[in-house]
Amino acid sequence: MSGETQPTSGSRQRIDKWLFFARMVKSRSLAQSHVQSGHVRVNGERCNHPSQMVKPGDRIELTLERRDVVLVIRLVGERRGPYEEARLLYEDLSPPPDEAKRLTPFEQAIRATGTGRPTKKERRAIDRLMSDED
Repeated sequence: MSGETQPTSGSRQRIDKWLFFARMVKSRSLAQSHVQSGHVRVNGERCNHPSQMVKPGDRIELTLERRDVVLVIRLVGERRGPYEEARLLYEDLSPPPDEAKRLTPFEQAIRATGTGRPTKKERRAIDRLMSDED
């Protein structure tokens, strides 16, 4: 592997291939569906075709399931290698994730009063109110 060289800086590559080689998505078909569904922007423009060519210097904005990623392409790849190799293909400009948005598992489990299905105690109180009206 030490004899392999990266492509020259002027070369271009399909966006779906680059996303796969940079390990942003698990498969190339997943990369294609991300692009076709409009979750990828190249240099601020919405990218709808997986065959769109990208080159070093292009800015990619990618909306993933849990976060938004902003990348600048450094190199185009030749293969999907290990993370350390894939990390050399881009510069990550993503903003840090908001800590305020994260909830603890306990906070996620608690529901606000009056929302959702009534508890047995609340149901009995409702039944008492309904019987008092009659």
